[in-house]
Amino acid sequence: MSDFEVIRDPLWDNIRLDVQAVRLLDTAPMQRLRYIRQLGHAFLVYPGATHTRFEHALGAYHLTRRALAALEERGELGVVPETQRQAARLAALLHDVGHYPFSHTLEEAGFPHHERLGVARLHRDPIASELAAAGDPRLAEEVGRFISAESTSALRGLISGSLDLDKIDYLSRDARMCGVPYGAVDVDRLLASLTLIETAPGRLELGVQEKGISALESLLFAKYQMYRNVYWHHAVRSATCMFKRAVRAAVHAGALSADAIADATDDGLMERLVTADPTGLARLVAARRLYKRALDLPASEVPVEPEPWVRERPDLLERVENRLARDAGLAEGELLLDFPSNPSMLAVDLPLRTRTGAAERLTGEGVAGQFGLPRVAGELYRSARRLRVFTARPVSVQLGPVRELVALAPGEMEARLAEATRLIGR
Repeated sequence: MSDFEVIRDPLWDNIRLDVQAVRLLDTAPMQRLRYIRQLGHAFLVYPGATHTRFEHALGAYHLTRRALAALEERGELGVVPETQRQAARLAALLHDVGHYPFSHTLEEAGFPHHERLGVARLHRDPIASELAAAGDPRLAEEVGRFISAESTSALRGLISGSLDLDKIDYLSRDARMCGVPYGAVDVDRLLASLTLIETAPGRLELGVQEKGISALESLLFAKYQMYRNVYWHHAVRSATCMFKRAVRAAVHAGALSADAIADATDDGLMERLVTADPTGLARLVAARRLYKRALDLPASEVPVEPEPWVRERPDLLERVENRLARDAGLAEGELLLDFPSNPSMLAVDLPLRTRTGAAERLTGEGVAGQFGLPRVAGELYRSARRLRVFTARPVSVQLGPVRELVALAPGEMEARLAEATRLIGR
């Protein structure tokens, strides 16, 4: 066997894999990612969005190798132990090994985050054996710390943070496969501007040189555009809400277990869910008979949320949906509420090396005259968000009051549900 293999990729052309990466790719947990679509139900809207977590893992690994090579050429890696360099490469490859079927949908449904499952897989065979074969007993732990964003390495920003290469690959790949022009990122310029910056005595962080500011802005704006036009597209969110409700119902009925779901593939889970789901929602999603919008409001028309319980409390969300359905003359499961959130969507926090060699910090305040996008990030985030109510059939009741409901604190919402009065249509 040669010291490396080459895989052809539609986005990055040739991806070069070392022997250890090939052996890890050949394990069953990584091969499973061939059957996990990167964008969940987005293929119901963008037919080309059938690319997988496996392809994305290859892309993240490839970009990490490129970034390390660029840092090496500038002589900046000498202070970074080889174990950390190796761990960064392998963390990029393995970062989604614990991913659920259908993207992040099941995390929204209340399941543990996939990073936690991924780190656990690192310590079980066959991945544990392959990492141990590298000869460094610290490798699995170091890879796990990169994946869980707990690493103290100077390279941690390659895997998690404002500049992590996971984002660069998925934005570029998702845009390409969806056939949309929104995800353009100046990748070459961004990689060429990466640098290690001393932010405190003895503390190095991954940052960017001043020449890379415009490329960083292209990354952030691409993220905004993809959320607004692809990830939070109304039909994608309708399918997502229906699927979440179906999975939770099947688990509650004892027809599916959390462990079985975590080990499933997209099609494998869908096949089981169609028969296990007592609500019938899974069959509707499979046939693309999606619920329609009965309410669709921009976030600017919604009062500020003290706590985003719509996303973070799926149990409370279901109870609210059931009460709203009853108030609207619908059956349980025929009305679904959606207000997706990702407060860190456009967050920036990383060091900047200026042309004079000084170190500054890029944050949400931006840099006057140079880096203005963070200053309007809040408005961009609000313009990407929509409050929607999806229903199985048209309703005659006015749903506008829902905007006040989502702005209640969870305790206040619980109190409203405890009352015998209607939530809407009083």
